[in-house]
Amino acid sequence: MSDEIKTDQRPELQLGSRFGAGGHDIRSAFQPARSAADFSLWTGRFYNDGINSHDGLFDKLREECGVFGVYGHPDAAQLAYYGQHALQHRGQESAGICVSDGKEFHYHRDMGLVKEVFNNEKLGALTGSNCISHVRYSTAGESKLANAQPLIFKYREGDLAIATNGNLTNAPEIKRDLERQGSIFQTTSDTEVVAHLIARSKHDDIVLAVKEALQKVEGAYAFLFMTRDKVIAARDPHGLRPFVIGRLGNAYLFASETCAFDAVGATYYRDMEPGELLVLDQSGVTEDRFSPVKHRAICAMEYIYFARPDSDIDEINIHAARKRMGRQLALEAFVDADLVTGVPDSSISAAIGYAEQTGIPYELGLIKNRYTGRTFIQPSQELREQGVKMKLSAVRKVVEGKRVVMIDDSIVRGTTSLRIVNLLREAGAKEVHVRISSPPFSNPCFYGIDTPSRKELIAAQKSVEEIRQAINADSLHFLTKEGLLASIGRPQSDTNRGHCTACFDNVYPTAVPDEEAKSWQSAVSQR
Repeated sequence: MSDEIKTDQRPELQLGSRFGAGGHDIRSAFQPARSAADFSLWTGRFYNDGINSHDGLFDKLREECGVFGVYGHPDAAQLAYYGQHALQHRGQESAGICVSDGKEFHYHRDMGLVKEVFNNEKLGALTGSNCISHVRYSTAGESKLANAQPLIFKYREGDLAIATNGNLTNAPEIKRDLERQGSIFQTTSDTEVVAHLIARSKHDDIVLAVKEALQKVEGAYAFLFMTRDKVIAARDPHGLRPFVIGRLGNAYLFASETCAFDAVGATYYRDMEPGELLVLDQSGVTEDRFSPVKHRAICAMEYIYFARPDSDIDEINIHAARKRMGRQLALEAFVDADLVTGVPDSSISAAIGYAEQTGIPYELGLIKNRYTGRTFIQPSQELREQGVKMKLSAVRKVVEGKRVVMIDDSIVRGTTSLRIVNLLREAGAKEVHVRISSPPFSNPCFYGIDTPSRKELIAAQKSVEEIRQAINADSLHFLTKEGLLASIGRPQSDTNRGHCTACFDNVYPTAVPDEEAKSWQSAVSQR
Protein backbone atom coordinates (compact mmCIF):
# COMPACT_ATOMS: atom_id res chain seq x y z
CA MET A 1 0.00 0.00 0.00
CA SER A 2 1.42 3.36 -0.98
CA ASP A 3 2.00 5.90 1.76
CA GLU A 4 0.07 8.62 0.00
CA ILE A 5 -3.09 6.54 0.14
CA LYS A 6 -2.94 6.05 3.89
CA THR A 7 -3.29 9.77 4.55
CA ASP A 8 -4.28 9.27 8.16
CA GLN A 9 -0.63 8.25 8.64
CA ARG A 10 -1.30 5.64 11.26
CA PRO A 11 -0.73 1.89 11.02
CA GLU A 12 -3.58 -0.52 10.56
CA LEU A 13 -5.23 -1.45 13.84
CA GLN A 14 -3.50 -4.51 15.26
CA LEU A 15 -5.79 -6.94 17.03
CA GLY A 16 -4.11 -8.59 20.00
CA SER A 17 -1.61 -7.62 22.64
CA ARG A 18 -1.17 -4.15 23.99
CA PHE A 19 2.59 -4.53 23.73
CA GLY A 20 4.73 -4.52 20.59
CA ALA A 21 8.10 -6.13 20.07
CA GLY A 22 10.38 -5.39 23.00
CA GLY A 23 7.48 -5.03 25.42
CA HIS A 24 6.84 -1.31 24.88
CA ASP A 25 3.31 0.03 25.24
CA ILE A 26 2.23 0.81 21.67
CA ARG A 27 -1.13 2.46 22.38
CA SER A 28 0.23 5.92 21.64
CA ALA A 29 1.15 4.83 18.14
CA PHE A 30 -2.51 4.69 17.27
CA GLN A 31 -3.28 8.23 18.34
CA PRO A 32 -2.78 10.30 15.17
CA ALA A 33 -0.81 13.48 15.74
CA ARG A 34 -3.01 16.34 14.62
CA SER A 35 -2.63 20.05 14.89
CA ALA A 36 -5.34 22.47 15.97
CA ALA A 37 -5.76 23.44 12.33
CA ASP A 38 -6.94 19.91 11.54
CA PHE A 39 -10.11 20.62 13.51
CA SER A 40 -10.92 24.00 11.98
CA LEU A 41 -13.90 22.59 10.13
CA TRP A 42 -15.84 21.97 13.30
CA THR A 43 -14.39 24.22 16.00
CA GLY A 44 -13.25 27.81 16.37
CA ARG A 45 -14.91 30.74 14.70
CA PHE A 46 -16.52 28.79 11.87
CA TYR A 47 -19.99 27.33 11.87
CA ASN A 48 -19.91 24.01 10.04
CA ASP A 49 -22.83 23.15 7.82
CA GLY A 50 -21.69 19.60 7.28
CA ILE A 51 -20.79 18.25 10.70
CA ASN A 52 -24.17 17.31 12.10
CA SER A 53 -23.24 17.21 15.75
CA HIS A 54 -22.44 20.92 15.66
CA ASP A 55 -25.47 22.05 13.70
CA GLY A 56 -27.06 24.27 16.31
CA LEU A 57 -29.60 25.91 14.03
CA PHE A 58 -31.84 22.87 13.67
CA ASP A 59 -32.99 20.19 16.10
CA LYS A 60 -33.78 17.59 13.46
CA LEU A 61 -32.80 13.97 14.01
CA ARG A 62 -29.24 13.20 13.03
CA GLU A 63 -28.53 10.98 10.09
CA GLU A 64 -27.12 7.50 10.57
CA CYS A 65 -24.39 6.19 8.25
CA GLY A 66 -24.26 4.83 4.74
CA VAL A 67 -22.38 1.85 3.29
CA PHE A 68 -21.61 1.01 -0.33
CA GLY A 69 -19.77 -2.06 -1.56
CA VAL A 70 -18.62 -3.49 -4.88
CA TYR A 71 -17.53 -6.99 -5.86
CA GLY A 72 -16.09 -7.71 -9.27
CA HIS A 73 -15.83 -4.37 -11.10
CA PRO A 74 -12.54 -2.88 -12.35
CA ASP A 75 -13.66 0.64 -11.41
CA ALA A 76 -14.77 -0.28 -7.90
CA ALA A 77 -13.39 2.87 -6.22
CA GLN A 78 -14.97 5.19 -8.77
CA LEU A 79 -18.33 3.47 -8.33
CA ALA A 80 -17.98 3.80 -4.57
CA TYR A 81 -17.25 7.51 -4.91
CA TYR A 82 -20.49 8.17 -6.76
CA GLY A 83 -22.40 5.77 -4.53
CA GLN A 84 -21.16 7.66 -1.48
CA HIS A 85 -22.33 10.93 -3.02
CA ALA A 86 -25.82 9.50 -3.34
CA LEU A 87 -25.70 8.43 0.32
CA GLN A 88 -24.20 11.69 1.60
CA HIS A 89 -27.46 12.58 3.37
CA ARG A 90 -26.82 9.67 5.75
CA GLY A 91 -23.57 11.05 7.10
CA GLN A 92 -21.30 14.03 6.54
CA GLU A 93 -18.60 13.71 9.20
CA SER A 94 -16.22 11.39 7.39
CA ALA A 95 -15.87 9.27 4.28
CA GLY A 96 -13.66 6.35 3.33
CA ILE A 97 -13.00 3.76 0.64
CA CYS A 98 -10.98 0.55 0.96
CA VAL A 99 -10.17 -1.40 -2.21
CA SER A 100 -8.63 -4.83 -2.66
CA ASP A 101 -6.71 -5.84 -5.79
CA GLY A 102 -6.57 -9.46 -4.67
CA LYS A 103 -3.18 -9.06 -3.05
CA GLU A 104 -3.37 -6.05 -0.77
CA PHE A 105 -5.60 -3.21 0.42
CA HIS A 106 -5.46 0.36 -0.85
CA TYR A 107 -7.51 2.79 1.17
CA HIS A 108 -8.14 6.41 2.00
CA ARG A 109 -10.43 8.02 4.58
CA ASP A 110 -10.67 11.43 6.16
CA MET A 111 -12.99 13.84 7.90
CA GLY A 112 -15.42 15.79 5.76
CA LEU A 113 -17.77 15.41 2.83
CA VAL A 114 -17.08 12.94 0.01
CA LYS A 115 -16.07 15.68 -2.41
CA GLU A 116 -13.57 17.02 0.13
CA VAL A 117 -12.06 13.67 1.04
CA PHE A 118 -11.47 12.38 -2.50
CA ASN A 119 -10.07 13.78 -5.73
CA ASN A 120 -8.90 12.22 -9.01
CA GLU A 121 -5.41 11.54 -7.70
CA LYS A 122 -6.61 9.75 -4.57
CA LEU A 123 -9.23 7.74 -6.46
CA GLY A 124 -6.73 6.82 -9.15
CA ALA A 125 -4.48 5.19 -6.57
CA LEU A 126 -7.33 3.03 -5.21
CA THR A 127 -6.92 0.15 -7.65
CA GLY A 128 -8.82 -3.10 -7.41
CA SER A 129 -12.12 -4.73 -8.33
CA ASN A 130 -13.54 -5.18 -4.81
CA CYS A 131 -14.23 -2.43 -2.32
CA ILE A 132 -16.26 -1.33 0.66
CA SER A 133 -16.94 2.31 1.51
CA HIS A 134 -18.65 4.41 4.15
CA VAL A 135 -20.06 7.83 4.97
CA ARG A 136 -20.35 8.44 8.68
CA TYR A 137 -22.34 10.31 11.22
CA SER A 138 -21.24 9.22 14.67
CA THR A 139 -23.95 7.83 16.94
CA ALA A 140 -21.53 5.58 18.84
CA GLY A 141 -17.96 6.80 19.15
CA GLU A 142 -16.39 10.20 18.85
CA SER A 143 -16.18 12.31 15.71
CA LYS A 144 -12.51 11.83 14.89
CA LEU A 145 -10.35 10.31 12.20
CA ALA A 146 -9.57 7.14 14.15
CA ASN A 147 -13.28 6.24 13.96
CA ALA A 148 -13.64 6.97 10.24
CA GLN A 149 -14.61 3.85 8.31
CA PRO A 150 -13.89 1.45 6.77
CA LEU A 151 -11.82 0.30 9.74
CA ILE A 152 -8.74 -1.65 8.64
CA PHE A 153 -7.33 -4.48 10.74
CA LYS A 154 -4.50 -7.01 10.74
CA TYR A 155 -5.30 -10.40 12.22
CA ARG A 156 -3.94 -13.91 12.04
CA GLU A 157 -5.57 -14.70 8.68
CA GLY A 158 -4.55 -11.46 6.98
CA ASP A 159 -6.14 -8.09 6.24
CA LEU A 160 -9.72 -7.28 7.20
CA ALA A 161 -11.80 -4.17 6.45
CA ILE A 162 -15.19 -3.46 8.06
CA ALA A 163 -17.88 -0.85 7.34
CA THR A 164 -21.28 -0.70 8.98
CA ASN A 165 -24.46 1.31 9.24
CA GLY A 166 -26.25 1.00 12.56
CA ASN A 167 -25.53 0.59 16.24
CA LEU A 168 -24.76 -2.38 18.49
CA THR A 169 -26.79 -2.07 21.67
CA ASN A 170 -24.68 -4.54 23.65
CA ALA A 171 -21.30 -3.28 22.40
CA PRO A 172 -20.30 -1.62 25.72
CA GLU A 173 -20.92 -4.84 27.63
CA ILE A 174 -18.95 -6.94 25.13
CA LYS A 175 -16.14 -4.40 25.06
CA ARG A 176 -15.78 -4.52 28.86
CA ASP A 177 -15.59 -8.32 28.75
CA LEU A 178 -12.99 -8.26 25.97
CA GLU A 179 -10.88 -5.69 27.80
CA ARG A 180 -10.89 -7.90 30.89
CA GLN A 181 -9.52 -10.66 28.67
CA GLY A 182 -6.70 -8.42 27.43
CA SER A 183 -8.07 -6.76 24.30
CA ILE A 184 -6.87 -3.24 23.61
CA PHE A 185 -9.29 -1.04 21.65
CA GLN A 186 -7.84 1.59 19.34
CA THR A 187 -11.11 3.38 18.50
CA THR A 188 -14.31 4.31 20.29
CA SER A 189 -16.44 2.90 17.47
CA ASP A 190 -18.61 -0.08 18.34
CA THR A 191 -17.63 -1.59 14.97
CA GLU A 192 -14.25 -2.52 16.46
CA VAL A 193 -16.02 -4.84 18.90
CA VAL A 194 -16.95 -7.11 16.01
CA ALA A 195 -13.36 -7.13 14.75
CA HIS A 196 -12.12 -8.30 18.15
CA LEU A 197 -14.78 -11.02 18.26
CA ILE A 198 -13.65 -12.21 14.83
CA ALA A 199 -9.99 -12.21 15.91
CA ARG A 200 -10.81 -14.25 19.02
CA SER A 201 -12.91 -16.81 17.16
CA LYS A 202 -11.78 -20.42 17.28
CA HIS A 203 -12.47 -20.58 13.53
CA ASP A 204 -9.70 -19.80 11.07
CA ASP A 205 -12.25 -19.56 8.26
CA ILE A 206 -13.33 -15.90 8.03
CA VAL A 207 -16.93 -16.74 7.16
CA LEU A 208 -17.36 -18.93 10.23
CA ALA A 209 -15.62 -16.31 12.38
CA VAL A 210 -17.94 -13.57 11.12
CA LYS A 211 -20.99 -15.74 11.80
CA GLU A 212 -19.82 -16.44 15.33
CA ALA A 213 -19.19 -12.74 15.98
CA LEU A 214 -22.58 -11.63 14.66
CA GLN A 215 -24.36 -14.18 16.82
CA LYS A 216 -22.95 -12.44 19.89
CA VAL A 217 -24.00 -8.87 19.07
CA GLU A 218 -27.41 -7.23 19.26
CA GLY A 219 -28.80 -4.13 17.63
CA ALA A 220 -29.32 -2.74 14.16
CA TYR A 221 -26.72 -3.14 11.46
CA ALA A 222 -25.83 -3.56 7.81
CA PHE A 223 -22.26 -4.90 7.74
CA LEU A 224 -19.75 -5.11 4.90
CA PHE A 225 -16.58 -7.12 5.54
CA MET A 226 -13.72 -7.44 3.07
CA THR A 227 -10.59 -9.60 2.94
CA ARG A 228 -8.12 -9.69 0.09
CA ASP A 229 -10.35 -12.04 -1.92
CA LYS A 230 -13.80 -11.89 -0.34
CA VAL A 231 -16.66 -9.48 0.33
CA ILE A 232 -19.15 -10.51 3.02
CA ALA A 233 -22.47 -8.73 3.61
CA ALA A 234 -24.78 -9.20 6.61
CA ARG A 235 -27.99 -7.63 7.88
CA ASP A 236 -29.32 -7.73 11.44
CA PRO A 237 -31.97 -10.39 12.25
CA HIS A 238 -34.74 -7.79 12.63
CA GLY A 239 -33.91 -5.95 9.41
CA LEU A 240 -33.82 -2.65 11.30
CA ARG A 241 -31.40 -0.96 8.91
CA PRO A 242 -32.02 -0.94 5.16
CA PHE A 243 -29.59 -2.91 2.98
CA VAL A 244 -30.00 -3.63 -0.73
CA ILE A 245 -28.22 -5.61 -3.45
CA GLY A 246 -27.65 -4.35 -6.99
CA ARG A 247 -26.12 -5.58 -10.24
CA LEU A 248 -23.93 -3.80 -12.77
CA GLY A 249 -22.96 -6.20 -15.52
CA ASN A 250 -21.35 -9.14 -13.76
CA ALA A 251 -20.55 -7.10 -10.66
CA TYR A 252 -22.51 -7.17 -7.39
CA LEU A 253 -23.16 -3.97 -5.45
CA PHE A 254 -24.39 -3.35 -1.91
CA ALA A 255 -25.82 -0.11 -0.53
CA SER A 256 -27.85 1.39 2.27
CA GLU A 257 -30.35 2.77 -0.25
CA THR A 258 -31.33 2.07 -3.84
CA CYS A 259 -30.66 5.69 -4.86
CA ALA A 260 -26.94 4.78 -4.81
CA PHE A 261 -27.53 2.25 -7.60
CA ASP A 262 -29.21 4.88 -9.76
CA ALA A 263 -26.15 7.11 -9.32
CA VAL A 264 -23.82 4.51 -10.85
CA GLY A 265 -26.15 3.06 -13.49
CA ALA A 266 -26.75 -0.20 -11.61
CA THR A 267 -30.04 -2.02 -11.25
CA TYR A 268 -31.74 -3.09 -8.04
CA TYR A 269 -31.58 -6.86 -7.53
CA ARG A 270 -33.21 -7.44 -4.14
CA ASP A 271 -33.13 -6.49 -0.45
CA MET A 272 -30.84 -8.33 1.93
CA GLU A 273 -32.96 -10.52 4.17
CA PRO A 274 -32.82 -10.09 7.96
CA GLY A 275 -30.22 -12.46 9.40
CA GLU A 276 -28.80 -13.15 5.95
CA LEU A 277 -25.09 -13.45 5.19
CA LEU A 278 -23.78 -13.33 1.62
CA VAL A 279 -20.24 -14.36 0.68
CA LEU A 280 -18.77 -13.25 -2.64
CA ASP A 281 -15.49 -14.75 -3.81
CA GLN A 282 -13.95 -16.45 -6.83
CA SER A 283 -16.33 -19.39 -6.47
CA GLY A 284 -19.35 -17.11 -6.90
CA VAL A 285 -22.07 -15.97 -4.49
CA THR A 286 -22.95 -18.07 -1.47
CA GLU A 287 -26.29 -17.32 0.20
CA ASP A 288 -26.13 -18.18 3.88
CA ARG A 289 -27.55 -17.17 7.25
CA PHE A 290 -26.08 -16.40 10.64
CA SER A 291 -29.49 -16.09 12.32
CA PRO A 292 -33.11 -16.93 11.62
CA VAL A 293 -35.40 -14.01 10.86
CA LYS A 294 -36.67 -12.56 14.11
CA HIS A 295 -39.63 -10.17 14.39
CA ARG A 296 -39.19 -7.96 11.33
CA ALA A 297 -38.80 -4.38 12.49
CA ILE A 298 -37.49 -2.05 9.82
CA CYS A 299 -37.04 1.50 11.10
CA ALA A 300 -40.18 3.55 10.42
CA MET A 301 -38.13 6.77 10.40
CA GLU A 302 -36.46 5.62 7.19
CA TYR A 303 -39.80 6.04 5.46
CA ILE A 304 -40.69 9.22 7.33
CA TYR A 305 -37.43 11.16 7.20
CA PHE A 306 -34.06 9.52 6.58
CA ALA A 307 -34.17 7.85 3.19
CA ARG A 308 -34.08 9.85 -0.02
CA PRO A 309 -37.44 10.19 -1.81
CA ASP A 310 -36.07 8.39 -4.87
CA SER A 311 -35.07 5.32 -2.84
CA ASP A 312 -37.13 2.17 -2.38
CA ILE A 313 -37.09 0.24 0.91
CA ASP A 314 -38.50 -3.27 0.80
CA GLU A 315 -39.69 -2.35 -2.70
CA ILE A 316 -41.77 0.56 -1.37
CA ASN A 317 -40.95 3.96 -2.86
CA ILE A 318 -40.20 6.58 -0.22
CA HIS A 319 -41.80 9.51 -2.07
CA ALA A 320 -45.01 7.55 -2.66
CA ALA A 321 -45.15 6.44 0.98
CA ARG A 322 -44.68 10.01 2.20
CA LYS A 323 -47.43 11.23 -0.11
CA ARG A 324 -49.75 8.64 1.41
CA MET A 325 -48.76 9.88 4.87
CA GLY A 326 -49.80 13.37 3.83
CA ARG A 327 -53.11 12.10 2.46
CA GLN A 328 -53.79 10.17 5.66
CA LEU A 329 -52.88 13.19 7.74
CA ALA A 330 -55.43 15.22 5.80
CA LEU A 331 -58.09 12.60 6.55
CA GLU A 332 -57.21 12.59 10.23
CA ALA A 333 -56.64 16.32 10.74
CA PHE A 334 -58.24 18.48 8.05
CA VAL A 335 -58.19 22.23 8.54
CA ASP A 336 -59.65 24.87 6.24
CA ALA A 337 -56.78 26.95 4.87
CA ASP A 338 -55.55 28.88 1.86
CA LEU A 339 -52.36 26.98 1.09
CA VAL A 340 -50.22 24.01 2.10
CA THR A 341 -46.44 24.19 2.33
CA GLY A 342 -43.81 21.67 3.36
CA VAL A 343 -40.61 22.17 5.32
CA PRO A 344 -37.81 21.34 2.83
CA ASP A 345 -36.78 18.75 1.93
CA SER A 346 -38.09 15.63 3.63
CA SER A 347 -41.61 17.00 4.19
CA ILE A 348 -42.40 18.13 0.66
CA SER A 349 -43.79 14.74 -0.44
CA ALA A 350 -46.17 14.62 2.53
CA ALA A 351 -47.22 18.23 1.89
CA ILE A 352 -48.09 17.36 -1.71
CA GLY A 353 -50.18 14.43 -0.48
CA TYR A 354 -52.01 16.63 2.04
CA ALA A 355 -52.74 19.21 -0.65
CA GLU A 356 -53.99 16.62 -3.14
CA GLN A 357 -56.32 15.07 -0.56
CA THR A 358 -57.81 18.36 0.63
CA GLY A 359 -57.79 20.30 -2.63
CA ILE A 360 -55.95 23.15 -0.91
CA PRO A 361 -53.23 24.48 -3.23
CA TYR A 362 -49.64 23.42 -2.53
CA GLU A 363 -47.25 26.36 -2.60
CA LEU A 364 -43.53 26.92 -2.03
CA GLY A 365 -44.07 28.95 1.10
CA LEU A 366 -40.64 28.00 2.45
CA ILE A 367 -37.43 28.01 0.42
CA LYS A 368 -34.23 26.26 1.49
CA ASN A 369 -30.94 28.09 1.03
CA ARG A 370 -28.71 25.45 -0.58
CA TYR A 371 -25.64 27.64 -0.95
CA THR A 372 -24.52 28.41 2.58
CA GLY A 373 -21.42 26.37 1.81
CA ARG A 374 -19.47 23.95 3.90
CA THR A 375 -18.44 26.64 6.40
CA PHE A 376 -19.32 30.23 7.01
CA ILE A 377 -18.60 32.87 9.61
CA GLN A 378 -20.35 32.01 12.85
CA PRO A 379 -23.38 34.27 13.24
CA SER A 380 -23.79 36.77 16.02
CA GLN A 381 -25.92 35.80 18.99
CA GLU A 382 -28.78 37.83 17.57
CA LEU A 383 -28.63 35.93 14.28
CA ARG A 384 -28.18 32.66 16.09
CA GLU A 385 -31.49 33.21 17.85
CA GLN A 386 -33.07 33.59 14.42
CA GLY A 387 -30.66 31.07 12.90
CA VAL A 388 -33.30 29.29 10.84
CA LYS A 389 -33.18 32.24 8.42
CA MET A 390 -29.70 31.14 7.36
CA LYS A 391 -31.22 27.99 5.89
CA LEU A 392 -34.88 28.80 5.28
CA SER A 393 -36.75 31.76 3.89
CA ALA A 394 -40.48 32.36 3.84
CA VAL A 395 -41.91 33.60 0.54
CA ARG A 396 -43.72 36.70 1.74
CA LYS A 397 -45.83 37.22 -1.38
CA VAL A 398 -47.08 33.63 -1.09
CA VAL A 399 -47.94 33.45 2.62
CA GLU A 400 -48.84 37.06 3.45
CA GLY A 401 -52.42 37.30 4.70
CA LYS A 402 -52.98 33.56 4.17
CA ARG A 403 -54.01 30.68 6.38
CA VAL A 404 -51.08 28.30 6.05
CA VAL A 405 -50.88 24.56 6.71
CA MET A 406 -47.23 23.78 7.45
CA ILE A 407 -46.32 20.11 7.02
CA ASP A 408 -43.24 18.71 8.77
CA ASP A 409 -42.05 15.15 9.32
CA SER A 410 -41.35 15.29 13.07
CA ILE A 411 -40.87 17.48 16.11
CA VAL A 412 -37.84 16.70 18.26
CA ARG A 413 -37.15 19.43 20.81
CA GLY A 414 -39.60 21.91 19.32
CA THR A 415 -37.12 24.73 18.81
CA THR A 416 -37.00 24.39 15.02
CA SER A 417 -40.79 24.22 14.72
CA LEU A 418 -41.10 27.41 16.77
CA ARG A 419 -38.58 29.18 14.55
CA ILE A 420 -40.32 28.13 11.34
CA VAL A 421 -43.79 29.03 12.61
CA ASN A 422 -42.50 32.46 13.65
CA LEU A 423 -40.75 32.81 10.29
CA LEU A 424 -44.11 32.35 8.54
CA ARG A 425 -45.82 34.76 10.92
CA GLU A 426 -43.13 37.40 10.35
CA ALA A 427 -43.75 37.01 6.62
CA GLY A 428 -47.40 37.90 7.23
CA ALA A 429 -49.13 34.53 7.53
CA LYS A 430 -52.58 35.05 9.03
CA GLU A 431 -52.73 31.58 10.61
CA VAL A 432 -50.21 28.75 10.86
CA HIS A 433 -51.57 25.22 11.31
CA VAL A 434 -48.89 22.58 11.86
CA ARG A 435 -49.39 19.00 10.73
CA ILE A 436 -46.76 16.35 11.45
CA SER A 437 -46.54 13.27 9.20
CA SER A 438 -45.49 10.98 12.06
CA PRO A 439 -46.69 10.25 15.60
CA PRO A 440 -45.17 12.20 18.52
CA PHE A 441 -41.46 11.33 18.84
CA SER A 442 -41.22 10.63 22.56
CA ASN A 443 -38.53 7.95 23.00
CA PRO A 444 -34.84 7.79 22.12
CA CYS A 445 -33.46 5.49 19.42
CA PHE A 446 -30.68 3.02 20.21
CA TYR A 447 -30.26 1.67 16.69
CA GLY A 448 -28.07 4.19 14.90
CA ILE A 449 -30.11 7.40 14.98
CA ASP A 450 -28.66 10.10 17.18
CA THR A 451 -31.59 11.31 19.26
CA PRO A 452 -31.70 13.41 22.41
CA SER A 453 -32.45 11.80 25.74
CA ARG A 454 -36.08 11.37 26.66
CA LYS A 455 -36.00 14.43 28.90
CA GLU A 456 -35.05 16.58 25.88
CA LEU A 457 -37.82 15.25 23.63
CA ILE A 458 -40.70 17.69 23.79
CA ALA A 459 -43.31 14.99 23.10
CA ALA A 460 -42.11 13.07 26.16
CA GLN A 461 -42.65 16.08 28.39
CA LYS A 462 -45.70 17.87 27.00
CA SER A 463 -49.17 17.12 25.72
CA VAL A 464 -50.09 17.93 22.11
CA GLU A 465 -51.82 21.10 23.27
CA GLU A 466 -48.77 22.14 25.30
CA ILE A 467 -46.55 21.51 22.27
CA ARG A 468 -48.90 23.63 20.14
CA GLN A 469 -48.50 26.49 22.56
CA ALA A 470 -44.74 26.01 22.73
CA ILE A 471 -44.32 26.26 18.94
CA ASN A 472 -46.80 29.16 18.61
CA ALA A 473 -49.09 27.34 16.17
CA ASP A 474 -52.81 27.93 15.73
CA SER A 475 -53.39 24.18 15.68
CA LEU A 476 -51.25 21.04 15.79
CA HIS A 477 -51.92 17.42 14.87
CA PHE A 478 -49.70 14.36 14.55
CA LEU A 479 -50.32 11.39 12.28
CA THR A 480 -51.48 8.36 14.26
CA LYS A 481 -49.29 5.27 14.38
CA GLU A 482 -52.02 3.27 12.67
CA GLY A 483 -52.25 5.87 9.92
CA LEU A 484 -48.49 5.86 9.50
CA LEU A 485 -48.23 2.09 9.15
CA ALA A 486 -51.16 1.95 6.73
CA SER A 487 -49.56 4.71 4.64
CA ILE A 488 -46.24 2.90 4.33
CA GLY A 489 -48.17 -0.04 2.96
CA ARG A 490 -46.34 -3.13 4.15
CA PRO A 491 -48.54 -6.19 4.83
CA GLN A 492 -50.25 -6.64 8.18
CA SER A 493 -48.87 -10.12 8.87
CA ASP A 494 -46.08 -8.92 11.20
CA THR A 495 -46.23 -6.92 14.44
CA ASN A 496 -46.47 -3.22 13.54
CA ARG A 497 -46.53 -4.38 9.91
CA GLY A 498 -42.88 -5.27 10.31
CA HIS A 499 -41.65 -1.87 11.53
CA CYS A 500 -39.79 -0.60 14.55
CA THR A 501 -41.88 2.18 16.06
CA ALA A 502 -40.06 2.37 19.39
CA CYS A 503 -39.52 6.12 19.08
CA PHE A 504 -43.31 6.50 19.13
CA ASP A 505 -44.54 3.70 21.40
CA ASN A 506 -41.51 2.78 23.59
CA VAL A 507 -41.60 -0.85 22.38
CA TYR A 508 -38.10 -1.90 21.31
CA PRO A 509 -37.40 -5.01 19.18
CA THR A 510 -34.24 -5.86 21.15
CA ALA A 511 -32.95 -5.36 24.66
CA VAL A 512 -31.76 -1.76 25.00
CA PRO A 513 -29.82 0.16 27.67
CA ASP A 514 -32.87 2.04 28.86
CA GLU A 515 -34.62 1.22 32.14
CA GLU A 516 -37.78 2.98 31.04
CA ALA A 517 -38.10 1.06 27.78
CA LYS A 518 -40.21 -2.05 27.40
CA SER A 519 -38.68 -4.86 25.39
CA TRP A 520 -40.33 -6.09 22.23
CA GLN A 521 -40.64 -9.56 23.64
CA SER A 522 -42.63 -8.48 26.69
CA ALA A 523 -44.94 -6.41 24.52
CA VAL A 524 -45.55 -9.28 22.14
CA SER A 525 -46.23 -11.67 25.03
CA GLN A 526 -48.95 -9.33 26.30
CA ARG A 527 -50.77 -9.30 22.97
